[in-house]
Amino acid sequence: KTLFITGASREIGLAIALRAARDGANIVVAAKTATAHPKLPGTIYTAAEEIEKAGGKALPCVVDIRMEDQVQKAVNEAVAQFGGIDILVNNASAINLVNTETLTMKSFDLMHGINSRGTFLCSKLCIPYLSKSANPHILNISPPLSMRQRWFKDHVGYTMAKYGMSMCVLGMSPELAKYGIAVNALWPRTAILTAAMKMLAGGDEVASQCRKPEIMADAAYLVLTKDSRTFSGQFCIDDDVLRREGGLTDKDLEQYSCVPGGQLLPDFFLDEPDAAKPAATSASSGAQSGQQQPGADVEASMKHLATAIDAEAVGLVKGLVELQLTDLNRSWLLNLKSMPGGLSEIRPGDSGSTEKPDTCMTMKSADLQQLVSGKLSATGAFMAGKLRITGNMGVAMKLEKVFRKAVAASSAKL
Repeated sequence: KTLFITGASREIGLAIALRAARDGANIVVAAKTATAHPKLPGTIYTAAEEIEKAGGKALPCVVDIRMEDQVQKAVNEAVAQFGGIDILVNNASAINLVNTETLTMKSFDLMHGINSRGTFLCSKLCIPYLSKSANPHILNISPPLSMRQRWFKDHVGYTMAKYGMSMCVLGMSPELAKYGIAVNALWPRTAILTAAMKMLAGGDEVASQCRKPEIMADAAYLVLTKDSRTFSGQFCIDDDVLRREGGLTDKDLEQYSCVPGGQLLPDFFLDEPDAAKPAATSASSGAQSGQQQPGADVEASMKHLATAIDAEAVGLVKGLVELQLTDLNRSWLLNLKSMPGGLSEIRPGDSGSTEKPDTCMTMKSADLQQLVSGKLSATGAFMAGKLRITGNMGVAMKLEKVFRKAVAASSAKL
């Protein structure tokens, strides 16, 4: 089999390639990274080396999937070297989680050029060769389509681009059925430990809430080995596939956790976020959440947060953050821009600092208490729709470490 995989130089794309390589597959590594990136692991050439060591054959191709000539050149090279293309994995993706007012058109165009246009283009150019395969598949790494407002607000540009990949599944699966080409989507139940996830969460500490890319690779393998003529137009979730097709149990799935037993973070676009958590933890968390009363112990939470303000926190965040509690109609200004820093309530008619906050974090008081007590991460709250962020996303995500210090201070006083 020959697989054409976009974004295969690292993480999920590379994991899918390595799983196929164990069966001796030919892999076209179609990605932009030809020289080492200072912040991202791997290049098309290091990926090719790993694929060869795993038992496969690799063809590294420098490809910007926004460029039709580059994609066509890579497709032609793949066909010339391997004789055809059996599987296309549209994995390459761009992400920028900011709201409409903040998102630049350059970033908007980048996301749409890679996510939706790139997926469409790669699919279109591979169809003539996929149609000649005995069991042809297109697999898009994209989510099930949900029209719930929570998946659009505050990052509508990204959602439009990512849903564009999913809409390709919706439209192409019936279109290409005449060729026997399956078109499906695969999406992770939980956050996967990738460079993008580390950036969003503000560091490596998020690993305890993530699964490894290998869970997506093993699920993709099961999807791609199904009969393309009878399994198409499906929006698959990784652990569902492994349970249903691979017979794995919850205990078996622990092998994919970066930290066994960790509280897993639900990924975007899934309407049942609690499904990502261990059953016992989910039940207890729900009970605790249900007992929270609006406004209960907010002052104590703010005191714990204030204890985390020091030179280290200011040096890390370097910004002003407004914390809005919607159920109480109260706001606080967290000064982590310059020493000595501070945390003070913003009262109606205040004539204090007129400097505009770099970011605003909006949530309910109960969720703030969960953040400060360590029962909820800022990243998890954001991804679950419990935390709204406007302004500088980078400043907001750096607060993750400040919340952890507040948790430590809270625990020390118990």
